[in-house]
Amino acid sequence: MKQIIILSLIITVFFSDDIFSQKKKKLSPGRKQAIDSLALEKVRDLSKYISIIGNKATHWSEANRVIESALELFMKGSEMGVSSLYVNAIKYYPIKKYLERLSRLNYDKVTIKWFKIQYISDLVRQPDGKYVGVITIFQKFEGTTKDGSKYVDITQKDITIYVERKKTQIDGISIGFWDVLLGDIRVAETKKK
Repeated sequence: MKQIIILSLIITVFFSDDIFSQKKKKLSPGRKQAIDSLALEKVRDLSKYISIIGNKATHWSEANRVIESALELFMKGSEMGVSSLYVNAIKYYPIKKYLERLSRLNYDKVTIKWFKIQYISDLVRQPDGKYVGVITIFQKFEGTTKDGSKYVDITQKDITIYVERKKTQIDGISIGFWDVLLGDIRVAETKKK
């Protein structure tokens, strides 16, 4: 809760109507850096949430709470790609379904780590005023069964980032700001560790 309040204040300061005009076609370097930082922070938050949800030591009620927090990071209708070394096809699931499946994986121990989180495309302004970019991550998945068998892979995933204009009321004053939401997460490549 404390992080949400701090994040809201940061968004308000960096993206208020007084500082950042919606009519601008291009983001100033300072604004872009603030948006990039917020986008990367949301991706890191998702990484933490996925690690908690996938961890078999996490109680189901805690996993459900974390799933709800993770869903707040996404645009409606977003999907997550899932791949395996044993299956050629990539399956896409709505984010909620993916997270619920993750919490029920048939392993005794699951470890999921994200690394090399970075932008691979710059933010591009869309006709509707939103900006869209792509952040890439590498995910190491390790699942261990009761008999000690391990499945390990490393998957490169590309996360679509949406930056859109929103308004909020603070003490009766309407304040405009730019918010970052995550979109589809596509599998680029899956390989053995």
